[in-house]
Amino acid sequence: MTALHTWPSGPDGLRELYPREPHPTLRVNFIASADGAVTVDGVSAGLQGPGDKEIFDLLRASCDALIVAAGTVRAEKYDALRPDPAWRLAHGLPEFPLMVIISGSLDLDPEQLIFADAPVRPIVFTHRGAPASPVREVAEVIEVGDDRVDLAAAVRHLHERGATQLLCEGGPGLLGSMIAADLVDELCLTVAPLLVGGSAGRIAQGVPAPPRPMTLRHVLTRDDMLFLRYARASTR
Repeated sequence: MTALHTWPSGPDGLRELYPREPHPTLRVNFIASADGAVTVDGVSAGLQGPGDKEIFDLLRASCDALIVAAGTVRAEKYDALRPDPAWRLAHGLPEFPLMVIISGSLDLDPEQLIFADAPVRPIVFTHRGAPASPVREVAEVIEVGDDRVDLAAAVRHLHERGATQLLCEGGPGLLGSMIAADLVDELCLTVAPLLVGGSAGRIAQGVPAPPRPMTLRHVLTRDDMLFLRYARASTR
């Protein structure tokens, strides 16, 4: 039976609900409104509410690598990745997780803080047909795939580097591609108590793919926010 939880009294209780797994895991974290919108006015900030930031920070602090699409880096104005280095060191993890960006065009600003203020040189996965770009001077650019990014190869590369606990924050196109490639092991979904309407998209977009059965691990509530954790229904 799926467990329904109220908000834990401290951070340790919350961490027990979102543990690091003993096996390689690709976890995705998204927020959507009650009517399925993934953004308000083009960004996710308008959906955030009580508890969402705590889970967001916790998942970042406990991952080995954070994966995000270039479009999300630009739209959400990502800065340098420094999630709770004291907690990470105390639990035997490197001080900072890897920052990983997926980009076919390499249309990224090398002066954006995600590069200019990075404590660890970010990784950008692209393909062998990608153009020249100044981002190659500020990031480790790795080519996987001939004319599009081979996400499965990118995940294998991260595993080979010892990064087995992977967290993806989007965007919808990247999640859709990961679903199509059957790479997603967990979905952490925050449902905000809002009706947004309009033309905002859903959390995953892309080519059709077979439905992937998932199991609901827990339901967590805080005020009117709902936090759902789904895991792959069967092992690989």
